[in-house]
Parts: sequence; C-alpha cells; structure tokens
Amino acid sequence: MDFVDEATVLARAGRGGDGSASFLRQPYEPRGRPDGGSGGDGGSVVLEVSTGIRDLRDLRDHPHRRGEDGANGQGKDRDGARGGDLVVPVPDGTIVRDERGLVADLVGEGSRVVVARGGRGGRGNAARAGSRNRAPRTAERGEPGEEHRLELELRVVADVGLVGLPNAGKSTLLAALTAARPKVAAYPFTTLTPNLGVAGDPEGEGQRFVLADVPGLIEGAHEGRGLGHRFLRHVSRCRALAMVVDLAGEDPSADLATVRAELAAYDPSMAERPSVIAATKVDLLDEAERARRAGALAGEVLEVSGVSGEGVERLGVRLGDLAGEAAAAEPERTPYVVLRPGRDPFTVSREGGGFRVRGRVVERWVAETDFDDPGEIRRLQRRLAREGVERRLAEEGARRGDDVTIGDRAFEFFPGEEVGDGG
Repeated sequence: MDFVDEATVLARAGRGGDGSASFLRQPYEPRGRPDGGSGGDGGSVVLEVSTGIRDLRDLRDHPHRRGEDGANGQGKDRDGARGGDLVVPVPDGTIVRDERGLVADLVGEGSRVVVARGGRGGRGNAARAGSRNRAPRTAERGEPGEEHRLELELRVVADVGLVGLPNAGKSTLLAALTAARPKVAAYPFTTLTPNLGVAGDPEGEGQRFVLADVPGLIEGAHEGRGLGHRFLRHVSRCRALAMVVDLAGEDPSADLATVRAELAAYDPSMAERPSVIAATKVDLLDEAERARRAGALAGEVLEVSGVSGEGVERLGVRLGDLAGEAAAAEPERTPYVVLRPGRDPFTVSREGGGFRVRGRVVERWVAETDFDDPGEIRRLQRRLAREGVERRLAEEGARRGDDVTIGDRAFEFFPGEEVGDGG
C-alpha cells in the first residue's frame, strides 16, 4: 500500500438547530406563555493526533468530513440536543492549512485543533421573551456551520533520520537496526516513501529511539528535482541525522558533500543538527582501501555493513546516544495552533442589480424579526444602523431605492427611514 503524506479535506461543521415558536396551551389558560425551546448547537470538526495512524490515506480516500447537525427545539421548553463533534484522527506531525493560511502544526499524541466550528442553535421564543416583547411569535433559525477546504501535509516525526543518495544502503540499515522490513533492492530509488522503525534495547536498558529511512535525494533536490521537497520536508522533523554514504561508491566524499549541500540549501538549520556519518557496504572493500576512503570523509565516521552486520550494534548505540543528546538540547515539541482575529461581522457585495449583506449576526437579526410587527421592524433598522450596515452600503455605492438582500429577505435601501419588506 502506498504512503500518503498529502491530502485535501472538505470539512463542514454541523448546522445549529432551529428554535421553536410555541405557546403553552392547557385548560383554563388559552393564552399561555411562550414555551418554544432553543435549537442545539451544531457539532464541530476536530483533528486530533493519534499515534496509531501512520499516514493520510484514509483522509485522501474519504475527504468529506461533516459534524452532526444540532436538533431543533420543541414546545414545552424542550431544547434540541447539541450535535456531536466529529473527531478525525491524523498522524503525528500533520500540518493543516485552509484558504486563509496555516491553521495548526499538530505534534504529540492527543494534540487537536477545531478546523470548522458548529453553527449556533437558534433561540426559541421562550428564550427570546423579555420586557420589550413578552410573547414573541417567532424563533431564531439555526446558523450554518463553518465550511473549509483543508490542505493537510504530513512531516514524519522521528528522532534520527537516515539521509543519503539513492542506493546508499539506508533501507538495509533500517532493517538491521529495527524490526522494520522496508523493500530492499539493488537499484536506485527503491524507497519511494518514508519508513519508520524503533531502534534500541527492547528490554528498556538502553536508549530507544525512532529511526526514519526517507527516500534518497539527488543533487538539486532543494529545487524540487527528483523527490525534492517530498523527501526534504520529512527530514525537517528529525532531531539528529545519520549521513549514509556508500563507501564502495565511486566518490564517497563527493556524495557526502552533495547530501550536506542539499540539506543546507533547503533549511540552513539542518546543517547545524547533531549528526554522524554511517559509511556503508564496507564488506565490499579491502582493509587498505576501506581505511583510505573512510579517512577522507569529514566528520565522525562509523563503518558499517548492513549485510554482514559489522558495526551495526556500535552504530545503534551511537545513534541512541545522539538521539538522547539532541532531545535534551531541544525544547519539548508542542503543537502550534494559529489564533486569528475575529472575522468582520458582515460583508457587503454587489449581486445582480443590487447588493447582498452577509454576516452571521445581521442575518440572525433579520431571521428573528417578526415582519408583521412594526415595532420589531424599527428595532431591526436601528440595529443595522448601529452596526454600520447602512454606512457600508453607501460606501459600496448603494443609492436610495436599490435592492438589498440579507439572508432570505429583500429590502429597498432607504437610509434613515423605516425598513420596508420587499419580499
């Protein structure tokens, strides 16, 4: 099965339930009080990190995710039930973006973010009753839930990353150091997706760490060549690096220089991360040539053969120490959630030959207004004027007598005068 590290998700939160416009009717009380219950809030869509999820395949295959709608209110003061939140599990290291930009960077088991908030339930006429209107004949409609198109990107979270050119022996090392069994073959680009394994002492006496074998990079990868950024973004999560170099290759020193240059070009901080050099395939060289080539590599070199097992245990111990040192020096990984300023309460746009006002609050005011009651109509106009709707319409070019639509109601624009129902 393929490894999926990108997915597009359409998240729609649940709609709020409608309020009820009901009056108590019982013997000897023909004109009872309002007793309409309020609608329940819609359920939100939440992304939550689960370490049992490896990639984004399920979200790619099932991109439509929707929260539960709130239930409508009923008579006898019965409020509607709140819609259930939809909690969507995602792998550790998921970055979430929507049409506005970055939403969250989710790292760590249980990290979560609300990506679409449920709509507010409408108030029933019992909740709307007050000193000005003791018996409202209308109830509020529920608000629609938020809807966003999400772009999800997975960046594998690992303690140590095995990086190197294609066919350098990374997958063989992963198999030798862990219980992972990646595909191994004698041709370049055998590995096309990241593989993870847990290395260290299974009895818990030594350092245990997560090891990542990511696809091989080539010269120019930071510019998108080869697997390009699809490889490099996974390396960005690794605390420490093991530069895997084929010691039996044509020019190991040049290969190592290429790997370091690509990492630094993509993210300069990668060049500063703790690292060692794993010189592989030493079983293919005689002692003299092996020593000469290893001596030419700049850095801490550990000679190893994934086939014969030579040096594997020593490399595992060193990588465990390196992972521990890097973890101690690095701040604890925490999720990052963007907090955006509140949205504009309303927007005004031209639509056909007139104008449309959109906004949760102003649309709710119109929906809850009893247009058979002149007093409520005047109250609505005062609210719209205070909110700045009339002024914004004038700024957008509205003239007296133009059609203005708010929600499902149409009006004629007469600023400073009573609002007339054009529907």
